[in-house]
Amino acid sequence: MNGPVVRDATVADVPAILPMVRSICSMHEKLDPARYAMLPNVVAMYETWLPSRIADRNSVVLVGESDSKVVGFLVASVETNIPIYRLDRFGFVHDVWVEPAARGQGIATSLALRAVEKFRAIGIKQVRLETATDNPGARALFVSCGFRVANIDMLLDIT
Repeated sequence: MNGPVVRDATVADVPAILPMVRSICSMHEKLDPARYAMLPNVVAMYETWLPSRIADRNSVVLVGESDSKVVGFLVASVETNIPIYRLDRFGFVHDVWVEPAARGQGIATSLALRAVEKFRAIGIKQVRLETATDNPGARALFVSCGFRVANIDMLLDIT
């Protein structure tokens, strides 16, 4: 039995990540259907998007393994601020997921901390992310990694 491992993702990992993409998208849609209304082909879109993120030196794509099986992933990229701020670039974590059966092994924490280190190595001074209001587990994870609440995202449907 092998312990958890976090490593850089490769294109060969994409098929293992895609079912988890479906899970994280489904979870978000259930938490807030208005905020996280996914397109029906979201997994196919990730299938195209992930290899480009993996190849991009300004992106971070990691996988977490347990017993030599991919059970988690993180996708992040360098984003550009609008030009009114002193900080012009920041890292942004788009997705973090660990399969329910593999939770509690520290994989999500390792994914988040490794992403921070990778951003630090390319000169990024700040990492941001969003969590759903109804996802206390994610908020607790990121607080434990040193993140703090910096703003509150608000939404108004005007349809």
